[in-house]
Amino acid sequence: MNDVRELLGRAAEHAGQPVISTEVVYARAARVRRRRRATVAAAAFAVVAAGAVAVPGLGSRTDQEQNASVGAPAEAVGNSGRAKQLVKLLPKGVGSVEQVSLAVIIKHATAAQAEEHPVGPLDGQYSVRRDGGVGYLVVDVRTGKQVEQKSGGVDPAADLCKPTNGEPRPAQCVREVLPDGRVLTIWSDPMNYDGTPLWGPELVARLTLKDGGVLSVRDSTGLRSEQAQGPLLKSPPLTRAQLRTLMLSPELPAKQ
Repeated sequence: MNDVRELLGRAAEHAGQPVISTEVVYARAARVRRRRRATVAAAAFAVVAAGAVAVPGLGSRTDQEQNASVGAPAEAVGNSGRAKQLVKLLPKGVGSVEQVSLAVIIKHATAAQAEEHPVGPLDGQYSVRRDGGVGYLVVDVRTGKQVEQKSGGVDPAADLCKPTNGEPRPAQCVREVLPDGRVLTIWSDPMNYDGTPLWGPELVARLTLKDGGVLSVRDSTGLRSEQAQGPLLKSPPLTRAQLRTLMLSPELPAKQ
């Protein structure tokens, strides 16, 4: 549908290329999704390339990490500075948080191949481990220039909750115009699409920024594919209210 949930939809197309950047993977995935849901995708375009830094040893986790308690405070695992900063913005009970690379997890890319150039200070892909399950938070900021280049002239503030041309309305879609003129849209996505990898249900949020840019966050229950690091979470890492609070955190957008 929109920038956030188009993540790595058809990554396999790049299997033989020397560099597997998530920028390229996301662009391909966006084109696939646009063909499926043309109108909504045109309004949202492919802005989320979710810059990330690959973390070595993604496949190795201790039993203690895999069984983080729901009642435990959010905890940064490893030494990722961005993960530690993100944890400060998350509520208690989220679980253990680690910055990861979906290109590494899904495509087995090397750290060099998966290198990204994030715009926002907390841009990245983060695993969230709770009660034996593994979900993901994906944070991405696009500048006004990037949005203009990729949107095809579509207003980034277009109402994603009211698609045209017979496209189905996104589930539980709420569009909120903030007092400062920014537009926050949050909806549910069952992620019941064909192709690989297969994802569990998620919440998706998109916030227009004053410079014409866009902040997007995926709040995913996890992967259902063979690349999964663990079972799906029973619910997205953040509730809708918690996701809204995160979206409005001034720490996420790039400094003006």
